[in-house]
Amino acid sequence: MARTLGRIILVPIAFVLAAGVALFVIFSLGQERIVEALTARRSDELPIGAAFDLISLGLSLFSVYTVLPALLVIIVGEVARLRSALYYIAAGGAALAVVPFLTRLDQPARALELAPAVWQVLATAGFAGGFVYWVVAGRNA
Repeated sequence: MARTLGRIILVPIAFVLAAGVALFVIFSLGQERIVEALTARRSDELPIGAAFDLISLGLSLFSVYTVLPALLVIIVGEVARLRSALYYIAAGGAALAVVPFLTRLDQPARALELAPAVWQVLATAGFAGGFVYWVVAGRNA
């Protein structure tokens, strides 16, 4: 009984911490990509369109579509009692990679074309969030 109560308290705290870390990575790494695009430091990088894609996606991160994939990952991990760091890290990256598709369901397929820098930022943030969740709650599932 005490273990179950502890999990009920620990899982939401771990989720909030992981989401905070993922948002921090999105905004810090996204800011770096935007500055690189504005200063044209790397010529092989896509132009300022990638920055606008990242900003618009960042604004849509406050919708319910961003919480659902992460909650699904956590529910599967908790029910199956998965303790693998690889599961939480890979699933965290996949959960954030699905977000652009979910936020643009009602738009044409052309609207789903995002710059590679945006996908890189989202995957990195998902990996970081998955790792933080595993450290706080996942390794004791």
